[in-house]
Amino acid sequence: MTSSDQDQAELRLQFARLKQDHADFDAAIEAMVKTGCNPLQIQRMKKKKLAIKDRMQEVEDQIIPDIIA
Repeated sequence: MTSSDQDQAELRLQFARLKQDHADFDAAIEAMVKTGCNPLQIQRMKKKKLAIKDRMQEVEDQIIPDIIA
């Protein structure tokens, strides 16, 4: 496996972990809403979830570089 292949594999693994974290936050937020948690806590969780989504996009951009045609 070349260094580039290894880097790509590591990026894909990182992306998979972020995707799982994003799903976990989504489930947690849904549960918080259903149980009537403090809206401020819910808002904080949503911000963390959004930060994870932004990081997922950054990693995905590294996995699939833009092709300028």
